[in-house]
Amino acid sequence: MTRRTGRLGERPSRSWPRRVATLAVVVLFLAPLAFMVAGSLRRPGLPPPDGFEFVPDPVHTGNYRDVTLFVPLWTYVRNSAFVVAIAVPVTVLVASWAGFAIATAAPRTRRLLVGLSLVCLMVPVSALWVPRFVMFEWAGILDTFVPLVLPALMATSPFYVLLFALVYARIPRELFEAAALERLSPLATWRKVAWPLARPAAFAVAMLAFVFHWSNFVDPLLYLSEQRLYTVPLGLRSLHALEPTLHPILLAASVIVTLPGVIAFFLAQRTFLTKTVGP
Repeated sequence: MTRRTGRLGERPSRSWPRRVATLAVVVLFLAPLAFMVAGSLRRPGLPPPDGFEFVPDPVHTGNYRDVTLFVPLWTYVRNSAFVVAIAVPVTVLVASWAGFAIATAAPRTRRLLVGLSLVCLMVPVSALWVPRFVMFEWAGILDTFVPLVLPALMATSPFYVLLFALVYARIPRELFEAAALERLSPLATWRKVAWPLARPAAFAVAMLAFVFHWSNFVDPLLYLSEQRLYTVPLGLRSLHALEPTLHPILLAASVIVTLPGVIAFFLAQRTFLTKTVGP
């Protein structure tokens, strides 16, 4: 008993390296956010500081109000929110269906579909810019939000499909066989058996798709030319042309457009962690 107690007493000391490494990673990722928030509170017109200022002196919160004097930021936020509200649910639904089809296919067909997904995943995105632009121009849908939403009909990325396929492949086959005995259709089997067991993967894909569509810069740059249709990344690009002494305005806009992603993560993490590591 004494030996076992000694081992248990050693566990906290062994966990210190892991805690230090975790703290270092947290600091590494939070440092840019801290710099952005601190810079957004500086008064415009002042020369850049010599080093990092944790709390600017004086603190100026008017930058968040003055952003709209330079660009219609809330219009850009509304446009991005519209794209995300359509693209994210469609991405999750299509990726879930495609992953379920791969997981329930015959072994030979499954290997073929996984191979095709990996090949599509390795295709550079830049190789699709010109063909897509020509196709969308021929269809007459440039300067609309349609080109920004259409990738969701293909699950946005093959990675999301493979993620769902991996999750569905880990479900016991007996459940699918029982559904077949109940004469459930493939869609009913997905809805009643597979989908409830893949909720953590759905939350993960939704978060990844949200970040992609919210921060997508190249597609709006290629397909949108009217300023009233600009999304958030293009709006920040127009602010980047300000003088260095006005960069607090740019940083304030960056804080505003970063908040939705941070809020979405904190709202989803409780459900995600509960379903992933819950009892």
